[in-house]
Amino acid sequence: MFWGCSFEQRTPLRPPQGGSLCLGQADLEAKENSAFSSPRSPDTCTVMFLNWESCASVLTTGFLHPAPLQMAARKMLVLYGSQTGTAQDAAERLGREAKRRRFQCKVEALDNYQVANLIQEPLVVFVCATTGQGDPPDNMKNFWKFIFRKNLPPTSLCQMDYAVLGLGDSSYPKFNFIAKKLHRRLLQLGGSPLAPAALGDDQHDLGPDAVIDPWLLSLWEKILELYPLPSGLHVISPNILLPPKYTFQLLDEASGDLSVAPLQPEDASRDVPSEMNSFSAQMVSNRRVTSESHFQDVRLIEFDIAGSGIKYAAGDVVMIQPRNGLEEVHLFCSLLRLDPDACFMLRPTEAGTPLPAPLPQPFTVRHLVTHYLDITCVPRRSFFEFLSHFSPNELERSKLQEFSSAQGQEELYAYCNRPRRTILEVLCDFPHTTCAIPCDYLLDLIPRIRPRAFSIASSMLTHPNRIQILLAVVHYKTCLSKARRGLCSTWLASLSPQNGTAQVPLWVKKGMLKFPVEPGTPVVMIGPGTGVAVFRAAIQERVAQGKTGREDLCPAPYQREQGACVGPGEAQGGPDLPSRKCQADAGGSGRSTEVCLPVRRRPLCSRSGGVSCPLGTNPPLPS
Repeated sequence: MFWGCSFEQRTPLRPPQGGSLCLGQADLEAKENSAFSSPRSPDTCTVMFLNWESCASVLTTGFLHPAPLQMAARKMLVLYGSQTGTAQDAAERLGREAKRRRFQCKVEALDNYQVANLIQEPLVVFVCATTGQGDPPDNMKNFWKFIFRKNLPPTSLCQMDYAVLGLGDSSYPKFNFIAKKLHRRLLQLGGSPLAPAALGDDQHDLGPDAVIDPWLLSLWEKILELYPLPSGLHVISPNILLPPKYTFQLLDEASGDLSVAPLQPEDASRDVPSEMNSFSAQMVSNRRVTSESHFQDVRLIEFDIAGSGIKYAAGDVVMIQPRNGLEEVHLFCSLLRLDPDACFMLRPTEAGTPLPAPLPQPFTVRHLVTHYLDITCVPRRSFFEFLSHFSPNELERSKLQEFSSAQGQEELYAYCNRPRRTILEVLCDFPHTTCAIPCDYLLDLIPRIRPRAFSIASSMLTHPNRIQILLAVVHYKTCLSKARRGLCSTWLASLSPQNGTAQVPLWVKKGMLKFPVEPGTPVVMIGPGTGVAVFRAAIQERVAQGKTGREDLCPAPYQREQGACVGPGEAQGGPDLPSRKCQADAGGSGRSTEVCLPVRRRPLCSRSGGVSCPLGTNPPLPS
């Protein structure tokens, strides 16, 4: 006799000895399209035993006979969609807390997870950010499309307990739209919610932790009711340091270990560059377009992409992977007493943990700090949690524990977030702790440098094998009057194309701004400041398509403030259009801004079929 269970019990079905089980009408290893196949009705279950000696299958109508109740494996999955790293940090915090409660826990980006396996997961927590105007992060877009397919049956996830944690910004109209919609969709597919969706708000004085902390307390209470600790085991104390994700294996030059060939990312064989396989483009031009007296340094930068296979259109975005400066790298290595030329290989501490794809193997400490570790970002709460475990100094350890506790978040905000104190500055403030940091925990402690997105400011029709961007160099002072510089903008502005070594890793993504397919469609373009970049590309594209001089061509306004001007003629790559000047208030600041607008021979806005495209901010704000 074959033992199973009802759907209401939401516990795994057990095949006979030597067999393997697949719920639904297709093997779990089949394509995602069939992964969510389900019974024809809530009371019908198809059970197939695969790889059985006789390859037999049994079709049972109605509920199967219940098996004797046994303790199910305490497995937990944490899936995240993150754009800036905040959701990923929260997901990894969840993973650490799950391991302290003796769960077998895996933390993974939504698009890296095999969605076909979701119907096997008993317990899943989703951590999702909302970007732009209610859009999913880049690393969950494929999952987002699949989970909202109309042909998914309402019993697809009937065996899954789930919870949703959302991260958003209440200053946007679609606050936490992704988390709210995902919570409803999982409920539609039969999932059982463990708690109401938590909606973290970046506008709160204490950040999203103001919502996350109390929500996690109630969530763990509910989870431990359903999945109690095994007999004789207890929750691991927060004072005990968990193992790192990876261990660093030092390679000995004398033993010949350095002869190991560097591993290439999995996507290295693909033709089109991507985040895992960027193209190293030569910078061919780096020209300042604002006068020296202007308050902001704006650059027009051009890259050579010949041979890359990159194709783009107006509205697309180029992603650039920045790097840390030489001074910062030297200071970091000095603080941690690391040899910059020491060479390592990474080894995962848990089976199935993937290696960081952009990081080659083997690598030197210098390469790791220069290209991977974001040592100039503002540290998150988890950073202080890890540091507190390493500190041999009682005073420093006490302060670090306060910063990592729920009660110390106001102190942490005043010390770290408000003055935008960087990781390097924190390490300098805690010298006894810094020199005791184990090398194995570097990737747990410090996040990866994230790529920066820039609207492409050129058209392939006008500049084949070239990409141009308009870059505003970020520099400002904190509330403590400390100078701050943008990592990517400062690095790009410092590169000199003349020496022939200005190589920049980049790739292109499709942008969200879409222009009309028909070039004759009138478009009103409003792009203050460097927001004009995408319209510069659109104008060049229209000029190349033969739209020069047509009365329905309406270039974007170009700022002419205190000497800053990117003229209409330069922007479209052709003769200046007739223009007039008007006065406007710059972002409500009271300053008078002179703007160049094209002369319209007919009232464009009144014509049917037109498109309005506002973009950008003025004046620019530090970021």
